[in-house]
Amino acid sequence: MSVKERRARERAQRHRLIIAAARELAETEGWEAVTTRRLAERVEYSQPVLYSHFSGKDAIVRAVAIDGFGELTGHLRRARLAAPEPARALRAVCRAYLEFATDRPALYQAMFVMPTDVRCAHADTPPQLRAAFDEFVGCFRADNPRRELVAEVTWSALHGIAVLSGSGRIPPETQDERLDLLVTRLADTAD
Repeated sequence: MSVKERRARERAQRHRLIIAAARELAETEGWEAVTTRRLAERVEYSQPVLYSHFSGKDAIVRAVAIDGFGELTGHLRRARLAAPEPARALRAVCRAYLEFATDRPALYQAMFVMPTDVRCAHADTPPQLRAAFDEFVGCFRADNPRRELVAEVTWSALHGIAVLSGSGRIPPETQDERLDLLVTRLADTAD
C-alpha cells in the first residue's frame, strides 16, 4: 500500500470516527452538546484536524444525516422485502419508518428537522436519501403512474406522525390506529 493510499484510508477512518462521535454525543446529550471543541476532545484530534474534514457543525449534521439515510434505507428495505405483497409491504415500511424515528431521535432530527442543505427530489439529492425514498416507491406497483407522488405523501404523513409523536403532541398509544388509517387509505394505490 502506498503512502497516499494509507493517508486516504486514515482520513476516511477519521471522517467516520467524527460522524460516529457526533451521533453518539447527540443521542446522549442532544445536538446542543455537539460542538467542534467537544468532538475534537472525544475523537482525540485537534480542532484544526476536525475542520480539515468538516467546515463546522452544519457540515457535521449534514454528514450525520446522509449516514442516517443509508441506515434508514437498510431498515426500510428489510421491512419491505419481508412482506412482498404491496399492501403488507406498505404497512411494514411505514411501521419500520416510525420505529426508526422513535429508536434514533437525534439521528432523525439531523435527517429531517435540523436545517441542512440536504434536499429531497432535486438533482443534488444524495443517493442515500433517494434510496430510502425508493423503498417507499417500491411498495407501489411499477405500472402505477402516481407511485412516486403517493410515496411522497406517505413519507410526508409519516414524518408528521413521527415529529408529533416524538414531541409528545399526540399520544403514543394511538400510533397503531394512525398507521392503520394511513395504510388503509393508501393501500388501494399500492396495487
